[in-house]
Amino acid sequence: MRRTCPALALTLVLLSGCGLTSGSPMVDDVRPGSIGRGEPLKGADLTVTSKEFTEQLILGAIMGIAFEAAGADVLDRTGIQGSIGAREAVKSGDADGMYEYTGTAWITYQGNSEPVTDPQRQWEAVRKADLANGLTWLPKAPLNNTYALAMNQAGFRKYGTRTLSEVAALAAKDSGAVTLCVESEFANRADGLPGLEKAYGMDVPAKNITQMDTGIIYTQVAKGSCRYGEVFTTDGRIKSMNLAVMRDDRKFFPNYNAAPEINSKSLKKWPAIAEVLDPVTKRLNNTVAQELNAKVDVAGEDPHQVALDWMKAEGFVK
Repeated sequence: MRRTCPALALTLVLLSGCGLTSGSPMVDDVRPGSIGRGEPLKGADLTVTSKEFTEQLILGAIMGIAFEAAGADVLDRTGIQGSIGAREAVKSGDADGMYEYTGTAWITYQGNSEPVTDPQRQWEAVRKADLANGLTWLPKAPLNNTYALAMNQAGFRKYGTRTLSEVAALAAKDSGAVTLCVESEFANRADGLPGLEKAYGMDVPAKNITQMDTGIIYTQVAKGSCRYGEVFTTDGRIKSMNLAVMRDDRKFFPNYNAAPEINSKSLKKWPAIAEVLDPVTKRLNNTVAQELNAKVDVAGEDPHQVALDWMKAEGFVK
């Protein structure tokens, strides 16, 4: 959803420049729990991949652990820089699957400018379009890692905004009250700040907008250095820093539901992939994602271990 490998145009560059050449076997000592019974993937050699940010590392590990429990030998090639490289790996068959986001596929890969507001219809549209690319999307998770604006509790008590419409109204009433911290990408994307301002009739003076890295945004908003900051709705720092998230009442932001994106040839060879992943995917929602992401970004735990502990705690694996 969030980041792309810079200046990559050719598939060869995509795969080498984004780091797919590295990888190591997953060697978790797991057995089937509520998934993988009968080891329907026994004999399969499967490669999982992901982008490089925390949530993706956790989701990639979750997929790989599920495959292990079902009997597969799994190669871990998670953590590829950017969005494009990981997708190209699955598309080319260098990897068998990853968790991808519906909004990213619809807008970034498939070239659409207008999101589909209904999450299920968005997933259906993405799935239909990507079948021609040799990719099959399995059913989506409730997890929706989309954009939002958030503020700290002191700001919330003072201004009381709960929706983006109310933020726009505040900006019109008192332009100095609305200061924004955003990523440079968000500041220029059609599904970012320019589109947001247009959709809500929001006019924030350029001097009130500061661009910075994602992690810094959270700390600056928590301190009150920025009134509102661009956040991702599944980020664990929202909960740990007790930030108030503004509701997107006009449904401007695209749906970024996570769903397994599987190489179609791999799925045809190993159709049990779908039944193994489906119960796990259904359990992934924003609350779960925030908790798991916080274990990494706040508590400093290892993403793979966080994924393994969750899979065991949920009874998916033993």
